[in-house]
Amino acid sequence: MNIYAAIDLKNGKCVRLKQGDPAKETIYSESPVEVAKRWATIGTDWLHIVNLDGAFGNSDKAAKNVEAVKAILQNVTVPVQFGGGLRNLADVEQALNMGVSRVVIGSWAASQPQEMLDLLKRFGVERVALGLDLRDGKVATGGWRELAETDAMELVWAIQPGGLKYIIHTDISRDGMLNGVNLEASVALAQAGQATFKVIVSGGVATLEDIKRVKAAEHKGLEGLIIGKALYTGAIDLAEAMRIAH
Repeated sequence: MNIYAAIDLKNGKCVRLKQGDPAKETIYSESPVEVAKRWATIGTDWLHIVNLDGAFGNSDKAAKNVEAVKAILQNVTVPVQFGGGLRNLADVEQALNMGVSRVVIGSWAASQPQEMLDLLKRFGVERVALGLDLRDGKVATGGWRELAETDAMELVWAIQPGGLKYIIHTDISRDGMLNGVNLEASVALAQAGQATFKVIVSGGVATLEDIKRVKAAEHKGLEGLIIGKALYTGAIDLAEAMRIAH
C-alpha cells in the first residue's frame, strides 16, 4: 500500500482547509519546497499536491502555486500526483511536461467524461487518475463548492471503458477534520469496480489506526492512502505510517 503525503497549495503556501472551505484555512509553511523535502527524506511513496487556487478558479494565485510545484519537482525525486484546476488539455500537458507523474482530474471529468477517456488514451492509464470528491454521496466540483448532476457510479462507469486505473476517493465531510477515514465507502467503490480499478483513500486520516484499517482492507482494491493534516499536526508520524503501510 502506498502512502501519499499531501501538500495543499494556496497563494504559494502550504495550507490545510477544513472540509475544503477556504475560509477555514491554516497555514503550515511558507515554503512548500521545504515541506516536500521533509516528506521525501522520511521516505513517502508519493507526494499528493493540490493547487487549491486552481480548483477555486483564482488564476493569479494558481500560477504562483504552479511555480511552487516546479520548485518541488526540482528538489525531490519522489513521484508527484497533482490536481486542482486542471480543466483542459493545455493544463494537463503543462503539468506532465513539468515532471508530474500523475494528474488528478475531478471537475472536468464530471462535466465532460468523454474528455477523460481521451486523456487516458493520450497519456496512459498510469498518468491520469479520476478525482472523485463526494459530499453526501454527490460528486462535488469547482473546488467542492458545487454538486454535479451526475451520479458517482454513473461517472465512474462512463470513464471506466477508457482503462481507468486509479480513483482518488475523498469524503469531503471528513477532509481536514481528523475524525477517521470513510473506509466503508472507499471499499464499496473499489468492490463495485470488480478489480478494474484501484481506489486511493482520502479524507479524515487521524491516527495510525486509520492506516492499519486501510492496510487490512488493501486486498479489497485499495491502492493507497493520502495523509494530510495529521502529518502537519504531528498526530501521525510519517515514518511509522510507512512501516505499517509496507
